[in-house]
Amino acid sequence: MKKIISVLTATRAEYGLLKPLIKKLNKIEEFDIRIVATGMHLSQEFGLTYKEIEQDGFIIDKKIEILLSSDTSSSVSKSMGLAMISFADYFSSLKPNLLIVLGDRYETLAVSLVAMNEKIPIAHLYGGEKTEGAIDDVIRHSITKLSYLHFTSTDEYRKRVIQLGEHPSRVFNVGALGIENILNEKLLTKKELEASLNISLDKKYAIATFHPVTLEDKTAKAQITNLLDVCSEYENINFIFTKSNADANGRMINKILDEYEKKADNIYVFTSLGMLRYLSALKYCSFVIGNSSSGLLEAPTFKIPTINIGDRQKGRQKASSVIDCLPDKSSIQKAIDKATENEFIDISKNTVNPYGDGNSSDKIIKILKKYMLKENIDLKKSFYDCEVNE
Repeated sequence: MKKIISVLTATRAEYGLLKPLIKKLNKIEEFDIRIVATGMHLSQEFGLTYKEIEQDGFIIDKKIEILLSSDTSSSVSKSMGLAMISFADYFSSLKPNLLIVLGDRYETLAVSLVAMNEKIPIAHLYGGEKTEGAIDDVIRHSITKLSYLHFTSTDEYRKRVIQLGEHPSRVFNVGALGIENILNEKLLTKKELEASLNISLDKKYAIATFHPVTLEDKTAKAQITNLLDVCSEYENINFIFTKSNADANGRMINKILDEYEKKADNIYVFTSLGMLRYLSALKYCSFVIGNSSSGLLEAPTFKIPTINIGDRQKGRQKASSVIDCLPDKSSIQKAIDKATENEFIDISKNTVNPYGDGNSSDKIIKILKKYMLKENIDLKKSFYDCEVNE
């Protein structure tokens, strides 16, 4: 009998990372892969990105709507409640042998809690990381404690998962899946990208993404305004923004982005670029700016500078191509000037990405085969066994 593996995805970025893993898992005869799409994937406001999953040839087993049309903290809590109610029905009916989750979003925590109640073992990608400026730390560590198998992106993060009390034999450093996409996807040519975006790329351009810093109170408006004010002053550089996610205050950021696009000739805003266009845009850009994890995880592989604004990613391991700056106008301006200097461009060209070699999915699958297919291994029993770390 095939082992049913549910794969959860709630955002465009999350799916982009999971794509190579899903593709390879689907080729294993002993596995029955069930993709469940939720959250921003099903929202018109955030681009109905579930269509990207289907366009890639994958079958979505279930679409579960949980997102409210508000970005207050109470609406986030209500969305988590909807997720628990809806996924309780889904999991009790499907009864998967394993749930694969990635990252640190609130939807993922809610779904993981349901899986725990249903005694479904969880494989968690990318625990042990630190983002001191976001509530993600609390969520990520909570998902770690709910999970049975742990796949981290660096040795430092593996050690942190073990420090949280997880048995070393079930914690594996596999590197970051995002690097695998860069090395294996056939990216668009510059002309193809221009046609797809309907933007001339003759001029120097930067890729920008800015999310709310969820542990700060009422800073999102001022910070995104500071960033846009500075960007609009660099007439020789175009800035291609992808919109914020569905965290608290994300919609406010997106509204401000739309307003600036109308009045600034060098600012372009997209709800979602999708993985292929996003990685292709990174390939030809001069630098990355904002506070997205992509600037730390993927951009260094392209050997381009990253300007990391504020505290959202504080605590993550960073390559030498990353410039940290405060979210005020003067600091952002100085960071852009540094990122466009020949000296720092040369440093970026020689940077080493600390997040792996681009072979993550094969490592993950090898481990999943061992735990899912090897005789005498009872995941459900093991999930509730108490173990003492060595």
